[in-house]
Amino acid sequence: MADYKTGSIVKGQVTGIEKYGAFVNLDNNYTGLIHISEVSNAFVKDIHDFLSIGEIIYCQILEVNEEEGKLKLSIKNINYKSNSKNKVMESRLGFLPLKNNLDKWIADKISEIEKNSSN
Repeated sequence: MADYKTGSIVKGQVTGIEKYGAFVNLDNNYTGLIHISEVSNAFVKDIHDFLSIGEIIYCQILEVNEEEGKLKLSIKNINYKSNSKNKVMESRLGFLPLKNNLDKWIADKISEIEKNSSN
């Protein structure tokens, strides 16, 4: 049984589509629902414009119900198509890792340059 956490990006297969959302199978123990409001930030008239049954996609976990083995999922803020080759998955962190590490990287590089120039 997988250990699913809110906010994680997981891979699953679309197993059903209704007017209100799409069902996704993640493994033998967990299934999920992507509500129509979690498909796109724009108006969604027909989910079939975004997903098809049998398609393998990435989903973001919004909520986990461990007792029932069900997940609330979203695809609206991620690159959900799994067939994209050599592409980096979009991160919800955005530029935060860069902001958090930039000063350290600059200091390390300055130190390296100073060390090399004194030799």
